[in-house]
Parts: sequence; structure tokens; C-alpha cells
Amino acid sequence: MVYVGSDHGTVYALNASTGATLWSYTTGGSSFGSPAVANGVVYVGSWGDFDSNVYALNASTGAKLWSYTTGGQLVSSPAVANGVVYIGSGDRNVYALNASTGAKLWSYTTGAGVESSPAVANGVVYVGSDDDNLYALNASTGAKLWSFATGSECVFFIPQPPGFLNAPCKIFSSPAVANGVVYVSSTDGNLYALNASTGAKLWSNPAVSYSSPAVANGVVYIGSTALNANTGAVLWGFNTGDNAGDDIFTSSPAVANGVVYIATENGNMFALNASTGAQLWTYPAGDVSPVVVNGTLYVGSAAFNLTGSADLYLRIRPTLTTVHQGNLLTYAFPVWNLGPHDAVHEVLNTQVPEGTTFDYIRISGTPGLGTCTHPPYQGTGQIVCHENSAMAPNTTWTVRLTVKVTAPAGTVITENAATIADTFDPNLANNMATVSLTVQ
Repeated sequence: MVYVGSDHGTVYALNASTGATLWSYTTGGSSFGSPAVANGVVYVGSWGDFDSNVYALNASTGAKLWSYTTGGQLVSSPAVANGVVYIGSGDRNVYALNASTGAKLWSYTTGAGVESSPAVANGVVYVGSDDDNLYALNASTGAKLWSFATGSECVFFIPQPPGFLNAPCKIFSSPAVANGVVYVSSTDGNLYALNASTGAKLWSNPAVSYSSPAVANGVVYIGSTALNANTGAVLWGFNTGDNAGDDIFTSSPAVANGVVYIATENGNMFALNASTGAQLWTYPAGDVSPVVVNGTLYVGSAAFNLTGSADLYLRIRPTLTTVHQGNLLTYAFPVWNLGPHDAVHEVLNTQVPEGTTFDYIRISGTPGLGTCTHPPYQGTGQIVCHENSAMAPNTTWTVRLTVKVTAPAGTVITENAATIADTFDPNLANNMATVSLTVQ
């Protein structure tokens, strides 16, 4: 099952294989933080004018088990460890709640609202605050062990949510703890590496964003940058090519099987070689932090099978290169599956080009494979063709559309088409095609 919150305040449980909704629960505010799941219970915070609760829901049914009201809106994602739920609140406090009953065990007051999500390691809770400090708290008592102040001048402009106090800089990100080191970023533009026991600064690097870091195999990944976890030296950086400012990244990377997955503010997902930063593929899949589980990539409300991909390749081939008014013109739309796996349920989207009318359409490749919706004879409009089964690697599925040219001489007739399948396609750049002809 996949658990996800939403801006309109509904928490969803989805079938991880099909995406079907199994249950939903509506809170009184938005669910900005990621749900945490432990021992058959889903924990999630709420941000609303009249709802600043932490909710515990039955993971199988969505039934409410308990809720706890804090004094401020909740952006922080809960962390669950050893029967305790840890979460930050806009009321400046970090809370520790009994995971079974919701009873408050302790709270610790920072200097500003807490939007950072706690990380728990070796009996210590690490959490950032809008007062630009990272705090290390005893997980059992809430006693402060140490704190570290980041920079006082912010390089990233962050809109101030209602109900939160202004601070020179903020720590939004969730800390990452690995091998006795805490890694955390700040809106002062730096990634910091701190001794997890003492809070002493080991190194910092200014060439990163304020998203949460991920640590794997001696490398820290943040935004689209990879750094040596021991020294902070930049190993590689990747330019996503998005509009100015969108490489700031609010989402966190996911690392699995030698690949780094990152999502940009523009909603593009990139898969990069974890060692070199080379782009493997990109896909428009949302701007939230991705998660990889058992060969499936989950991002926002979409899921991609990373172990079964098929690269579709589309071209448009007109039967005539010279056309006159009154001619019948046939366009062939061959769709190749370059593999490596079967492409399931391909869809071809096209239209009767302006300056022509619909005559007829047919599908070839596998006999009888596919159906099309299209305009009536001599009509105009959209055409959608479905390949109703699966296409093996290195095979072709072809749609042929015949239209009658009605435009006068000198008119440019342009035909566009795009294809997609249910199977994940790692290269969408070759899924679209266009061709133009001038009426003689």
C-alpha cells in the first residue's frame, strides 16, 4: 500500500500495484508532510486554520485511532521510533507522543516554528527550526544535547506561511544521519556536516539547495549535486535545464541501485547515474520527493516500474510529398518498441490536420490489434488509437490515416502526433513527431 497526503486535506491509501484507492480520510487541513507508517498505523500532521492535529489512522481501514492537538499548523513529517512519534509544529515545539495512545511524552520549545521533519538515530532526535538552528534532543526525555546555528543571511527567498514567525534563515530540510555525521541544509545556501555527538561543524558547502539530503555509499546527494560525504567536495552537478530558479529544489532525492532520482519545481523527474551524474532519462512526473520500493518509483500520484521499461519511437510518413487540393493523402504512424520490455496498451494521439477532412483509418502490425475513435467521414477533429494488448520489443504497431486535402495552393498542412503506453517509457523525446507539406 502507498500512503499519501494532499493539499485538500485528504489522506489516501492506494494499492501499490494498481493505484486503486483503498481508503481515504479527510482531516481539517492540508497534509503537507509525508505520512509515516509503523506497526499497522499511519501517522500524519495537518495544516489548517482550525486543525493543527497529529492523526493516527488504522493502516488497513483508515479508521481514526487518535489525534493530538498542537498549538500550531503542521508542515513537519512525523518520525516514528521505538513506540514514539516525533513531529515539529508551528507553535515552536518539537513533540514526542506515545505512538499507541497519542499521549504527550515531552515537548521541546525552539526559537521559532518547526517545519523540519525530525530524524531519529541512536537515541537522539535531530530537527531543524525556523530560528536557523539544528537541535539534537534526547529521544527519551527531550533534553537538549546541543544546537548548531546556521548562517544569518538567506540566499533563497522563502514565502512565509501564515502563523509562522519570521527568522533570518530557516532549516526546512530533514536532517540525514550516517556514520556519526548529521547532514542538513539551510536557506542560507549551505549544506552542513556536523558531528552527530557534539554538533561540531566538520564541513560546509555553499553550492547546494535547501532540500533534504540523501546519503549513500559515501556520497551526499542534495538537489542535483553530489558531494563527498567525508570532505564536502563536489563530485558532480547536473543542470536540469529548467527555468531560472527551479534548480533550487524543495524535493529530496532518492537513491537506489546506482541511480539518483530527483524532481524539479517544474515537475520534471530526472534519473541520473549516481556515480557520474549522467542523465539516464527524464519524465514529467511531479515536483514532490520520489520514493523507490521493490523496483517501483512512486512520485506524487504516479508509479513507474523501473524494472520493466519500453522505449517507444514514433515517426510520421506521408505517402505523398507533393499534394494538390482534392488529393487523398495518407499518413503512416509507425510506433517502434525499442525495448527492452513489452510495451503495454500503446496510445496514439493525433488529429485530422487543418486543411483536410477525414476519409478513413486503419491499423496494421498484429492483425486486428487496436481500435480508434475518430471523426465522421469528411469531418475534422481528434483521433485516438489504442493498441489493446502488448507489443514485444523490436516490433512495430502502425496506424494509417487517410485524409482529403481541401486547402488551396500555398497552404501549409501540418500533422502532429504523440504516443505513450502504460509501460514506463524512459525516453519521451522520441514519442512525438510532426511533418508539414505545402499544397501545390
